[in-house]
Amino acid sequence: MVGDRVIAEAWDWAARVTEWGVANWSHPGESDRGVLPRLTEHMRLAYLSILIGLVLALPLGLACARWRPLYPPVLTGVNVLYSVPSIALFFLMLPYTGFSDWTAVVPLALYTLVVLLPNVVDGLRQVPDHVRQAAVAMGFGPLRRLVYVETPVAVPVIIAGLRVASVATISMVSVASLVGLGGLGQLILSDGFRRQFDAPIVVGIVLTVLLAFVTDAVLVLAQRLLTPWTRGDGGGAARPRRRRRAAVPTGADAASASAGTVGPEAADAARARYPVRTGRGPGYTAEEGRSWTS
Repeated sequence: MVGDRVIAEAWDWAARVTEWGVANWSHPGESDRGVLPRLTEHMRLAYLSILIGLVLALPLGLACARWRPLYPPVLTGVNVLYSVPSIALFFLMLPYTGFSDWTAVVPLALYTLVVLLPNVVDGLRQVPDHVRQAAVAMGFGPLRRLVYVETPVAVPVIIAGLRVASVATISMVSVASLVGLGGLGQLILSDGFRRQFDAPIVVGIVLTVLLAFVTDAVLVLAQRLLTPWTRGDGGGAARPRRRRRAAVPTGADAASASAGTVGPEAADAARARYPVRTGRGPGYTAEEGRSWTS
């Protein structure tokens, strides 16, 4: 059948791609050949760019959060940098950095800064004023308040931007292969498209996606470790269960229960013992209360 033939061809294609990836994973005699060196280069370029972008975004975002008039021109400047195509920035860096890692790291770090800066500013601005006032009342200075109070509260927003920047940077590293860098991008462009061979293309794309997923998972785990107070149901602390108290019978309930389980004499004694308190006088009985409510 046609369906069985398509499935068999798909399995055969996947087996050939997997076989190529395993056979070319690494070459002990040649350290520059193989999938593993490309993956290592890809991780080095991506993580170094993310780290530099974060180091630049934190103090710049802090300055913009403290001095609000500074934020609009700074944001406009970084947005202008983000509008420049990455390929153009790579070629503009060649005369100054040559074929080194900085040719790709500097443009990628600037792109990471563009994504992280608004998150840092928004995270610091969303710290409630009463939290800052409480820290001041406890004797916290500006630096101590920033490190121990404001930054932990802003961590979820900062890491949310860091997750977006990390995934974008990991995918953009492949473009640097046009200038002789790019890690897994060299598998996709040099070994794949130029040779019209689909196995390196598939291996490069799959490893790039897996690297992005793993990085995102590590950042989520880091956020949970850095913000333990957000755990629990709905992101808050788990509420303790309340114990249900046994209902205390009122006079009418006791009288009704007695009337249903014992004789008339015991019921009259229960009514006399548990009078109904309604504020209509000390002699107001259960029979009068029933007649009044009906």
